[in-house]
Amino acid sequence: TTTTTTTTRLMAQITEKEATTAIATVVKTLQKDKAALSELGRLTKTNNILGYGMPRPGIIAVRFNASFQKGGMGRSSIPLPFGLGQSEEKEGRGTMVGQVKASVDGKTGKVLAASVFRDLGYGRSFDLKV
Repeated sequence: TTTTTTTTRLMAQITEKEATTAIATVVKTLQKDKAALSELGRLTKTNNILGYGMPRPGIIAVRFNASFQKGGMGRSSIPLPFGLGQSEEKEGRGTMVGQVKASVDGKTGKVLAASVFRDLGYGRSFDLKV
């Protein structure tokens, strides 16, 4: 009897370094875009990377959560007891976490498409005009 083994090789694999570079490009693009700034706020940080890959040759797809902050310092104005003024406690007000889904050209590093889903996909979405 002859046994044959087949191995499946995924051609669409990318390294974590390539994905991190693509995410950094998307973050810079979202931070510079005036429409994104007015609608979403300032992208302050990426929270966690949800996934990355290469669905088509030469195109890197990334998905990650990012925090956007709109106006204000994110500090609460809770009055302190006995008339001692207001606290400077960070409350995280004005911060929205959105899920960013983007495609980046693997050769040029140019952002091809990017959309931000507010409220982790349950609210409206913002599509970046590229």
